[in-house]
Amino acid sequence: MFPLNREQKVSNVKLTKDRSDKRESKKSSLSITLNDSQVDTENNRIIIRMSNVLPPIRTRITKEFGCKYPIILPGMSWISTPELVASVSNAGGVGILATGPLNATETKQAIHKIRELAPGKPFGIGATLLMPGAKENAKIALDENVPIINVSLGKPEWIVSAAHDYGGKVLCTVTNAKHASSAIQSGADALMVTGHEAAAHGGDVTSLVLVPTISKRFPQVPIIAAGGFGDGRGLAAALTLGADGVAMGSRFATTQESPLADAVKLAVANPDINGGATESDTIYSKNFDGIPARVMKTPASTRLNKKPASIPVVIYRAILAARMMNIPLWKAIAGLASDWEKMYIIAQFGAATKAIKAATIDGDLKEEGVQFIGQTMGLIQDVPSVHDLMQRIVNDATVASRQNFNRFD
Repeated sequence: MFPLNREQKVSNVKLTKDRSDKRESKKSSLSITLNDSQVDTENNRIIIRMSNVLPPIRTRITKEFGCKYPIILPGMSWISTPELVASVSNAGGVGILATGPLNATETKQAIHKIRELAPGKPFGIGATLLMPGAKENAKIALDENVPIINVSLGKPEWIVSAAHDYGGKVLCTVTNAKHASSAIQSGADALMVTGHEAAAHGGDVTSLVLVPTISKRFPQVPIIAAGGFGDGRGLAAALTLGADGVAMGSRFATTQESPLADAVKLAVANPDINGGATESDTIYSKNFDGIPARVMKTPASTRLNKKPASIPVVIYRAILAARMMNIPLWKAIAGLASDWEKMYIIAQFGAATKAIKAATIDGDLKEEGVQFIGQTMGLIQDVPSVHDLMQRIVNDATVASRQNFNRFD
């Protein structure tokens, strides 16, 4: 492998063409076969386009999912759309469709769109089973033989059984060892281990501790590390910690193909340490949507995270959420009486939807918008294409791994 820093200029390299009209460059013991599209000449130099020379990374995740690189786009509502999912899968990773905002018909249409945009490429759909409509969307995915089902906040046994019937894989999102054990007993093929640094609903433990802990306890199961990973050095670190791949939500959200509002992309990618977005500019609290979540620090998120909602407010929000999700009112009231914690989460999550959409779709970060974002916000300083980002991540991970290897005798 020939690792290059993004677009590497190489001088004093002789170019020759063989009979198949390919170019071979030689420098010392280095020999690379390149085609015309991989090389540009400039002032008697060649510029090698790294996106065309980086080979696959081989881990248990790439074998399990059939992807080139162990890099995952997690399902993020209003962000992980068919277009972004397909872009990541076409670039060698695996995109996971966010189905939270979709009904069953829309989920089916989205699956068809992904297959149209990324034919033959691996992809998945997310199923947050606690939420209304999630089971129906999961059933659609199973009927469509979606390669990967990413399950969270619920028991996945029935999904595992149905997916395995057609050769599909089930990826369970977990935040601690107990969750991981339960998922494995349910038949999960892989785990997405989500640390405290993550956007939205990460756990209490940082990835630096959580990933090697889960890896050590359950060495038989492939692990995708999520939370705190936003570049190639993070990928190299995750593999060293015992993971088989990484999920990068905030990083892929801030790409050209992402539907995230431009105003949010520019805010996240602002490198100014005084007034820009840093790793410290997030809030982690359960007061926003009922589940401990990490969001960008904005006037609205600061206000909404100050204190938990009162009981009357929760009941009111539960009724509104039931109407929005077409749940009969009697079911909402019965749910409040029999399972307060679950209905509290649903009520808060429903109330949070307006604020999330205001930021994610409309770009409002000053008045009402609340944006899920991870601490990797401090790493993000540009808005590249998905393809270029993927190649940069793989290249930088290779460079970091080799540099570390050379430190040991």
